[in-house]
Amino acid sequence: MRAAVVVRSANQDDLFEVAEMAAKFAPDGSTTAASDPGRLCEHLSVLVAAGGELLVAVEEDAVVGFLLARVLEPHFYSLVPSLYVDAILVAPAARRHGVGRALLGSALGLASASGAEAVYCAPAPGAREMHRFLARLGFAPAAGHRVVAVPVLERRLAQDGATGGTVVRRRDGGRRRRDATRAAIEDLVARRRRAREAGLPTGPVDLRAFQAEHAAEAELRAEQATNAS
Repeated sequence: MRAAVVVRSANQDDLFEVAEMAAKFAPDGSTTAASDPGRLCEHLSVLVAAGGELLVAVEEDAVVGFLLARVLEPHFYSLVPSLYVDAILVAPAARRHGVGRALLGSALGLASASGAEAVYCAPAPGAREMHRFLARLGFAPAAGHRVVAVPVLERRLAQDGATGGTVVRRRDGGRRRRDATRAAIEDLVARRRRAREAGLPTGPVDLRAFQAEHAAEAELRAEQATNAS
C-alpha cells in the first residue's frame, strides 16, 4: 500500500531537490537552462522571492512532484486576477497515483484565495502526457504563444529598417504642421509683394473672356462642318 501524498508549500531545503527533479525529468522542448540544477535552483529562489508559490508533493519524506504558480493581477484584457502555473512536474515513478491532482487541488486553493477566476498552464510542447492530463481536467487551448530570441529580433528589425524607411510619429507633429503652413503663407505674401512692385497681376486671373472666345470658335467649327457635309 502506497503512503499518502502530502502537498505543502516548499521550504528552503526543498528548492535544490525540486531543481534536481526538474533537471532530471525536464520535458522535451524545455530550455537549455533546464538541464542545470544550479541555475534552476537560482530561478526558483528568485520566483519565490518575487511572490511565486512553490508547492511540493511529498511521499515518505521524498519530493515526488511540484507545482510553481503565481497570481497575475488584472490586466488589459481581464479585470480579475488569474492563477498562472509556470511548471508542474511529477516524477515518473509517482505518476498515475493522484499526485498531479493533489498538486492542482492545492493550486485551486491559491486561486480561490486570490479571487482568480481562471487557471492557466503552459506545459512544454513535448510534454504530451502532461497535455493529456490537463485536457482531462478541463484545460482548453487559450492562445498561441510565440517567442523570439532578443538577438534574432534585433537582427530582423535591423534588416527591415535597411529595406525601407521608418515612420516616426513625434509628439510635436501638430506644431510642425502649423509652422509649415505659416511659412507657406509668408512666402505667398512675399511673392505677391514682389509681383506688385514689378507691375504684374497679383490676384486671380479672369478667364471668362478666354472661355467665351473658345466657345465661339468651337461653335463656328461645328457650323462649318455641318455646311461641308
